[in-house]
Amino acid sequence: MSTPTFETLLYDVEDGIATITLNRPDRMNAFTARMMKDLIEVFDVTDADDAVKVVIITGAGRAFCAGADLGGGGATFDRTSPQALEREEGKVGDIYRDGGGRVTLRMYDSLKPIIGAINGAAVGVGVTMQLPMDIRLASTEAKFGFVFARRGINPEAASSWFLPRLVGLQTALEWCYTGRVFPASEALEKGLVRSLHAPDELLPAARALAREIADNTAPVSVALTRQLLWRMAGADHPMEAHKADSRAIQSRGSSGDAKEGVTSFLEKRAPVYPNKVSTDVPDIWPEWEQPEFR
Repeated sequence: MSTPTFETLLYDVEDGIATITLNRPDRMNAFTARMMKDLIEVFDVTDADDAVKVVIITGAGRAFCAGADLGGGGATFDRTSPQALEREEGKVGDIYRDGGGRVTLRMYDSLKPIIGAINGAAVGVGVTMQLPMDIRLASTEAKFGFVFARRGINPEAASSWFLPRLVGLQTALEWCYTGRVFPASEALEKGLVRSLHAPDELLPAARALAREIADNTAPVSVALTRQLLWRMAGADHPMEAHKADSRAIQSRGSSGDAKEGVTSFLEKRAPVYPNKVSTDVPDIWPEWEQPEFR
């Protein structure tokens, strides 16, 4: 596939790892309607490209993402203002869909694992967009803040669903009630991030983790695993997981990937999995219906 270009992102694929870099460093990578559209599109690209096994997201410059671009002043969050016109395509009835939520819902549906390399300040949507990433690594210089109540608005990007599942309800409420900015050490302690790294060691650590996934695991199995764990986070009974597991293991057990996985293990060599995400992910959700925004 040819390498796509984006107005607000840098995109690169090397040896199975796609790196997405939020690229508005002069504005601390502040989130805009254009960035929303670019992020949704780039995950369409990574899902469709079988050369991509893992996705890393980071930021250019000293910030990961400083939240919504406040260039509109007091009207920044007013959906009736002229700057909201770019969001018209997301309007349903008389409601403008939240742009951060459109991004996180697209990440939730990703067929490829997502690793966040949080290199600097991440506040507002800059932190809520991280929540559907599968694993987050942070620089020791990163800082985080769910600052919405301090701006007179509320948490968005479906973070009221994601955040308590990651850090527990008490921590989620404290962070959102106070709106305070907290250091990377607290994010690690509370489970928001997996590990801290010196700034120049962050991307190498993220790539090492991505490399472990890309070199050793079957992409179709990883895609199914991602669906199983994320979708079952909201299931009302383990039977839902059992039904999906059973369909998946029946399909995967007779696949070329399973044969290669066992054979390569017995032969003590690196696996070469034949199945592709673009064509070979089985449907293990016959009753699943994508929820609609109404």
